[in-house]
Parts: sequence; structure tokens; C-alpha cells
Amino acid sequence: MSQSTPPPVAPSTRTTETPKRGVLLRTPIPGPNAQRIVERDRKFLMTSTKTAPIVAASGEGVWVTDVDGNRLLDFASGVGVAAVGYSHPDVVRAIRDQAGRLTHFAGTDYYYENQTVLAERLTRLTPGTFDKKIFFTNSGAESVEAALKLARWNRRRPIVIGLLGGFHGRTMGALSMTSSKPVQRARYAPFVGGGHHIPAPFCYRCPYKLEYPSCDLYCAKILKELYFTTSIPADDVAAFLAEPVLGEGGYVVPPPRWFSTLKSILDEQGILLIDDEVQAGLGRTGTWFAIEHHGVVPHIVTMAKALGGGLPLGAMSFPAELDFTTQGSHSNTFGGNLAAVAASMATLDVIEKENLLENARVQGEYLLARLRELMALHEEIGDVRGIGLMTATEFVRDRTTKEHAPAFRDRVLQEAYRRGLVLLPCGKSSLRYIPALIVRREEIDEAIEILDAAIRAARANA
Repeated sequence: MSQSTPPPVAPSTRTTETPKRGVLLRTPIPGPNAQRIVERDRKFLMTSTKTAPIVAASGEGVWVTDVDGNRLLDFASGVGVAAVGYSHPDVVRAIRDQAGRLTHFAGTDYYYENQTVLAERLTRLTPGTFDKKIFFTNSGAESVEAALKLARWNRRRPIVIGLLGGFHGRTMGALSMTSSKPVQRARYAPFVGGGHHIPAPFCYRCPYKLEYPSCDLYCAKILKELYFTTSIPADDVAAFLAEPVLGEGGYVVPPPRWFSTLKSILDEQGILLIDDEVQAGLGRTGTWFAIEHHGVVPHIVTMAKALGGGLPLGAMSFPAELDFTTQGSHSNTFGGNLAAVAASMATLDVIEKENLLENARVQGEYLLARLRELMALHEEIGDVRGIGLMTATEFVRDRTTKEHAPAFRDRVLQEAYRRGLVLLPCGKSSLRYIPALIVRREEIDEAIEILDAAIRAARANA
């Protein structure tokens, strides 16, 4: 497990062959066709979270072709949705076959064999050997909503605790636990009651100004030593909700034993641990679920993104003993859409058949090593961190003060997509690198080359 980076290492002297070039730029980004669509989008679609003026037309593997014929290298993978790459033939075939038979009947009012088959499979993949059940949703936010309701319903307690910097969705219940950026919460208060937060275990920017391991994991123990003795009565807490790796909040990896220390505190009080695997799960970190790196078995697991193979699908896994005992206590209409379930089964098959968990581990280590080479070359990179193919670089004004450099990060992002590399920001001044699990070494090399040029251009244009 990789966390905050040790001192930069010198660039390697690898002698690999020159990789086959993949990026093809026919026009500037955005090209004329893209510009027209961007303008129409601004007129007719609600203001949302647009990152760059890229208008995709098609995709294959880790490559996206835009409406002007530019072929771009995608290291965002639909925010982790395209786990097995775009247009994988097995996933496409599964969607077409199911769509030709039935996509929807009557929601959760009746029974469907492929939902049952996928549910059984997910109970085997999620951590823990106890009997489990699955609830299907349409998104990560809805999966979190379901988990919050299940925890409250079972424990009959009003409070859920989360981490500052965590992202769990934008619906009102999930938003009450989201705290990665002020803009996500501004002007929406009051939120659903009962949400509390404690600082995240972020060693590079420790909120307590301590150092691991001499800190003795104070960031976990503080829950019992301070919060439970002052502002949060433990008997009123239903659950603790956390991402195994902070996603939107900056790709922060907790230090070793943080989760196990936290879990022991929760178990003492009968508090449920909700593991939000919406972005980190389904192979992204080299294991089916990122919590496996921490050696902890959560009570409830939420998932989405990669689960649907490109179609909207989320799920919640939980111990069978926590199941609602009253029909109608929770339900939905579109959760477990049959075409999405078929895409999910095909995606899981591909991950297994093509040994993509191992590929995520191997290529993730290589990607981290290449990013650390860039860190040795560019003083603006203050930290490199991640697990598997869930990695990030944090940009700073000064490595000593660690002052955030969001404007520089944004310039790097812009220079990268202008050169054909698709990236996404995270945290206050970080870029995340989350290619599909099928990514190859030569594609990582091409991405690093473009990123290097983008950093140099951003510096020159400062």
C-alpha cells in the first residue's frame, strides 16, 4: 500500500522500446465541432461539473475519439466507470442481448433471475464470510442513501460520522456526509440531521501536525478519546461512513492500521462501519474492494461506477441479519435495470478472465514509479500517492510550506488535454490518474510523457 511519498527518487534509466504512439490530434482541443456542441450545452443543460471542453464521440479501450476526429488517451475512465475500457466486446454483446429481450418489467415488485445471479456473485466478492444480501440502486449516491437508512433502521440511533474530505454523493442524505468541497454544500443547509465529521487520516497534511508512526494513530483514537467524551454520544451513533481511499477529497490513503484501530473502537460501541467503495471498488486498487488492503471487514459496502460496465448501476451489500423486516421500508423503481445487470456480469467476467486485478497491481506500481520520476523533475509536485490504478499527484507552491497550488494544477490539466491526455482533478490541488484496468505500460509511458510536457508548459505560462 502506497501512501504519502518518501523523498523523490532519481529518474530511471530504463531502455524500453519506444511505444507505439496513440494520441492523434487533428484539430486544437476543442475543435470546431466540439465548440459548437459546448455552446449548445451551455444553453440547454444545467450548469454542472464540466472539467474540459472535450466532446466524446466514441471510445475503445483507453482511447476516446472526439467529434473532430481527435484520438485522446483517457486516464479518467469516466471517473472510474469504464473499468474494462470503452466498448469492450463482451460487455457490448451482453447489453445488446439483454436489451433485445427485456430491460425493465416492474422494478422491485417482481423477480428477475439475472438480478439474483449478480446478487449472489456480489455476496461472494464483498469482504466477509457471513451471510449477505444485496440491494441494487442506480448510482453511488443512492447506494449511500440506502446504507444510511439501513444503519438508522437497524441501530435506531440518529448519528452517522464521516471524514472531512469524504465524498458520498449530492442527494440530500448523502450530501449531509459529503465534505470534500464547500461548493458542494453551499446554500443547501439545513442538511439531514445527525451527520458529524472528524479529520481524515492524511499523513502528508496531518491536521494534528504529527508524524506517522510516532503519532500512534491519534487520528483514529481521537474518536474515542475526544469526540465520544464531548460532542458525540457513542450510544447515539448508528454508523461510521468512510471511503477506503478518499476519492474526490484528494486520493488520500490512510496509514497502516488506521482502519483496524477505528474498527475496534466502533465494535466496542456496536457502531456499523459503512465502506464507500463507489470509486475505489471493483478492482481499481488491485483487489476487488480497496478495504481489503486494510485487513478490515466492514458491515455495509456501497458500490457503483465500475459495477455497471458503463450503464447506471449501484449496489449495497450488507449482513443478511440487517435486512429490513418490513416490506416497503426501502425500495426503488430502476435499481437493478436488467441491461445494466447484464453489463455488470460481463464486466466482472472480463476482470476475472483477463486477470485485471493483477494488471491493476502491476501497472499501478509502475504508474506510481513514473509519477515519482516526475516528482524528481518538477518542484511543483509535492506528493505522489495511491494504491493500484488509483493514483494522484498533489501540486504545491513550495514543498516546505506545502501551500496548495490549485491554479497551477488547473493549468497542467488544461495543457494535458490540449496534448491529448484526459485527466480529472481532485482535492484542492491534485490530479488523479485512473485509467481503465486494461491499461498497458506503453500507454502509461505516453501519459507520463504528455504530463511532463504539460507541467513544463504550465510553468512557462505562469
